[in-house]
Amino acid sequence: MSIKKVLEAWRYPLILLLSIGISGVGSWVYFIALNLIVLNITESALAVTGLYIIRALSTLFTNIWAGSLIDRLNKKYLMIALNIFQTVLIVLLPLFSSLGSIYCMVFFITIASSMYHPTSMTYITKLIPAEQRKRFNSLRSLLDSGAFVTGPAIAGMMFTIGTPNMAIYINGLALFISALITLVMPNVEASTQLEGVSERKLSFTLLKEDWRVVIRFSREYTHIMIVYFLFSAIVVLMTATDSLEAAFATQVLNLSEGEYGVLVSIAGVGVLIGSLANTMIVEKTPTSWLIGMGAMVISIGYLIFTSSNTFLVASVGFFLLSFATAFANTGFYTFYQNNIPVDVMGRIGSAYGFVEAFLIILFTAIFGFASEQLSIRFVVFSGSSIMLLVSLALFIFIVQPSKAKLNT
Repeated sequence: MSIKKVLEAWRYPLILLLSIGISGVGSWVYFIALNLIVLNITESALAVTGLYIIRALSTLFTNIWAGSLIDRLNKKYLMIALNIFQTVLIVLLPLFSSLGSIYCMVFFITIASSMYHPTSMTYITKLIPAEQRKRFNSLRSLLDSGAFVTGPAIAGMMFTIGTPNMAIYINGLALFISALITLVMPNVEASTQLEGVSERKLSFTLLKEDWRVVIRFSREYTHIMIVYFLFSAIVVLMTATDSLEAAFATQVLNLSEGEYGVLVSIAGVGVLIGSLANTMIVEKTPTSWLIGMGAMVISIGYLIFTSSNTFLVASVGFFLLSFATAFANTGFYTFYQNNIPVDVMGRIGSAYGFVEAFLIILFTAIFGFASEQLSIRFVVFSGSSIMLLVSLALFIFIVQPSKAKLNT
């Protein structure tokens, strides 16, 4: 294929990747700045923890009904509207000084971001041909890793030359630019109106019908559902373990704040190197192996980290788990796009996301409580061990030759 044809085929995917990259960097800047703003106002670590709870509750609330809207609205214009909605609220956020009002704003901002992910996933699936998805997802993982590394660095620079509020405005600008970029993207749907809006309003009856669609799909395609929930179980265990990561590093391994900072930097390097390696081998590696081996190496990395006694061993574990993240995510995104019908993708993504968000809240609370009653090392090591067992089950299940057509 000539360079001209390649550029033509990848024109819109590259524009979309630019939008995702800008938004990703902005999100990291916002995430760090918001924590500092709340900490400066309240001088309470508990108040910062409250942000995580508010975000999780908002995600739960949104995923109950969001899929029903996403599947019936034009994805391009919905993505633009969600970006602009977030931009307005984020720009207004520094004007509020009370904790309650900040929590309220964060709740609504999270509603928009929770809707944006399944909307963009459906849009990407419709825009990107099946033969380009794996390469696109590998590049997306590379951008995500770049955002993971550069976002905090930009936030730190903003705090040095300005204030956390300036970093908040930077994210608002990033989201607005992302909306403008999306504006030039093609409209992949014929209709821009809500399907059947005159006859069917969003209602409890409609939501019940849509949830039945999700349940019916799950029963009919059990292989897809099992892969999704095994992968989600790994994400849940990773999140619950990560909630105790800083405490484990500083209280159990007795690392200084500086050493812990280096550990986080090593994770950033691991993510970046893993993403680069992923882009090189992704075309020649089956999707099933990207998911299965990626999940296995992540779990092994967590097990090494949580069983370590020295900084060096902990660093090896951190690097491994970060390195493998790009492979697992690329494989899972591709599997999801190739196997979930686009006309129900919003509903399925939101419904499954609701279950995942609920389990994250539950297991994070269980891990936190257990660490107080037992020991941090026992809890994180147990979580990593369970994660490895789940990863092994996922690997064995997904590489079955009989399911090869679903896993390409």
